[in-house]
Amino acid sequence: MTIRIPMGLDSAGATANLDLEELLATRLLVQGNSGSGKSHLLRRLLEASAEWVQHVVIDPEGDFVGLADRYGHMVVEAADYSEAEVAGIAARVREHRVSVVLNLEGLDVDAQLRCAGTFLNRLFDAPRGHWYPVLVVVDEAQLFAPAAAGDVGEDARKAALGAMTNLMCRGRKRGLAGVIATQRLAKLAKNVAAEASNFLMGRTFLDIDMARAADLLGMERRQAEQIRDLERGQFLALGPALARRPRLIRIGAVETAGRGGGPALAPLPTLSDDDRRALLFEAVEAEPPATPPPPAPVPVPVPVEALFRAIDDKAQPAASAAAPDDGEDDTAAIAEAVLRDIVADADAAYRAPPELYQDFIVRCRMRGCPRPALAPIAFTRRLAMARAGLFGEPAPDDAMAQALAIADRLPEDMLSIFLLIARAARDGAPCPSDEALARAYGTHSLSRIRRLVGFIEGQDVVVSRTDLRGRRTLTIPQLGWSTAADSPVEA
Repeated sequence: MTIRIPMGLDSAGATANLDLEELLATRLLVQGNSGSGKSHLLRRLLEASAEWVQHVVIDPEGDFVGLADRYGHMVVEAADYSEAEVAGIAARVREHRVSVVLNLEGLDVDAQLRCAGTFLNRLFDAPRGHWYPVLVVVDEAQLFAPAAAGDVGEDARKAALGAMTNLMCRGRKRGLAGVIATQRLAKLAKNVAAEASNFLMGRTFLDIDMARAADLLGMERRQAEQIRDLERGQFLALGPALARRPRLIRIGAVETAGRGGGPALAPLPTLSDDDRRALLFEAVEAEPPATPPPPAPVPVPVPVEALFRAIDDKAQPAASAAAPDDGEDDTAAIAEAVLRDIVADADAAYRAPPELYQDFIVRCRMRGCPRPALAPIAFTRRLAMARAGLFGEPAPDDAMAQALAIADRLPEDMLSIFLLIARAARDGAPCPSDEALARAYGTHSLSRIRRLVGFIEGQDVVVSRTDLRGRRTLTIPQLGWSTAADSPVEA
């Protein structure tokens, strides 16, 4: 079934549709000066496609948070979380197919670039089992994929540019369909813009931007002048999801509103000269200095654990219900026995937690437990402990309870890797090999494991040391634990 999204009307009054399935395969670039109607266009696309496809909106100005009230998008206030927590949220977003708006408002430009880069990279690195279609909308794309270095830090710029390049160049096979909007085509990296096959070009005035827009639309330079004459809300459309030839579209109405836009005009008050003089000068001399108002209360950020639970509950509300109190001890014993069976099952070694959770529910029922013994988020944590050889709740001893507390700084899916390292370090056993860590994580990719260990080290949770013979040792400084050196890899 072909899904067509009505975007508005063309110059002949006919409905101008966008082929959603074609868009997911070919990507979209929107361009227009401030006030041309880009945000309105993006809002129209998001509202019309909300029932068909998952959305991820990278929102630098907080213009799209209104989608939460009308369409159920979850708003992630990026300023309230660390980069590691943002990465964990992105992993859950991809896993549970929850539409979100990543609100970057309140962060400086460097932090916005780092946060967007971390979030997009984690979407891109999702396991193959989570490669569902996602419409990834990036507003003000020239900030995240600049054509040249500017005033931002080089590391932040490279992180964001690399993530945007992955999204537009390699995202299609992973289900990521990029929709990028920019005020200035000339400021947008060419290798990012060139990957789009669909274009909606709004009003612009600078010659360099008109020339690039005309080139993308296949128009002659002398025809580019018409781009300057477009009205607010009018766009020239071209691409396999829109039209085979440039087509003028006026974008239709939307149901939600953004926080952008300029103030409305209002008439000036009618005052005499004496009134104006009195209001400006006499009050200053007669009145004592006003007491400054108390500072506005600082909003309390939502704990990341609460946001994780909200994402999990939104995706699987039935499974998130609490288990009854009756038979609690028997339920815990059944859960532990089933976890042992799953870990011992060779076929389960490389399967992701969401897949194993269904197997877990079936095995619990076969042992006489009619309700899920664990909610999804608790199962993921207990599975990580079980794969590390740890059973029981919350931990078999106080020492490992300390390790679990340290692990709270890491994304949830890295828990199994850290706990396997922590167990070896506590016992002074040889450092786990990349292969052992890969089995605990549930992947065949050793390069991914090396990146994850590097990420954990970057969070100052572990310290890695490799001697001249290639033997690795991992240390947890906060606990004073260290593994023994592992055996060098044979050439």
